Amino acid sequence: MALRQITLEGISGYIKGYRCYSSKLDWNKLKPMILERIEKKAKEYPVNTMLPVAEDVVINRARLFEGVSTLLRHYPIKACKFCPELYIGKEGHLIKTCHGYRRLIKNQVHHWVDGALNDILVPVEAFHMTKSPDMIQHDQRFDFDRIPAVLELCSQAGADIFDQTLHSIGKDSFASDVSTSRLELTYMAVQTLKAWEDMREGVQKLLMVYPVKVCKFCDEVHVGPYGHKATRCGVFKDETCRGTHFWTTARVNDLVPQKIVWRRRNQDPLVLLDKGRDYYGHAPAVVELCIQAGAPAPKKYLCMMKAKGLSPTLH
Repeated sequence: MALRQITLEGISGYIKGYRCYSSKLDWNKLKPMILERIEKKAKEYPVNTMLPVAEDVVINRARLFEGVSTLLRHYPIKACKFCPELYIGKEGHLIKTCHGYRRLIKNQVHHWVDGALNDILVPVEAFHMTKSPDMIQHDQRFDFDRIPAVLELCSQAGADIFDQTLHSIGKDSFASDVSTSRLELTYMAVQTLKAWEDMREGVQKLLMVYPVKVCKFCDEVHVGPYGHKATRCGVFKDETCRGTHFWTTARVNDLVPQKIVWRRRNQDPLVLLDKGRDYYGHAPAVVELCIQAGAPAPKKYLCMMKAKGLSPTLH
């Protein structure tokens, strides 16, 4: 009884030492203050030290597209007709991972067709902000051009993305009439893989300085401290959403998707079967294309690739 009395007195004294607040925030007064801070922060951009990084990203992007386009002439790829699945090879695999257009089905065999450049380098676009408006409204969505999100990020970092000199530097690194010899293709694969890694590293550096937003429910990307109000979201699971995006902080994979694909190892069968899906490795599509062309595999992908893993035929 005495212990209970001491405990209650201690709790009452602990509560008396704090002050309770019940007032509500007045957002009408806070909104101008927040916008003023954003405008002051915008005056600090672009950061001069990040300009060379942005220009390198533009150059490496041009090299990447030129290299992948050339390699696709000699190394065919297959894309599923009903889902985004991709496979680097002459024939597709038999792994049942197709989910259809609207994910209404699952565990189906893919229907393979010839792939193209956009299947391996997935285009991600964003609004091109020629100036700094408060926020793009839904009725203003046609007043702004749509350009690749990576180029928009470089543009806000100070790079002149419309300068043909930057794009030509990347294309000049590869000859237009590339020989079909194995040595020439291997050299191109090495340079293309280097451009891929350098571009992603540069985008990562830019994201540490310039804010980029991505929708939580779709792949919409907006380069800026806050998203836009254009109701373009294609996910309608939440009826209260009505096409409005739910913005979160974007990462490198949101701007430069890796497009992970299944890869065939030397110990695997010529056509990958569904029963061996637990043994097969994976790799980003660009990396797998360059490896098949003769480029050495980067060490950071070896665990994903399962290069020395067991074969399903052994069990």
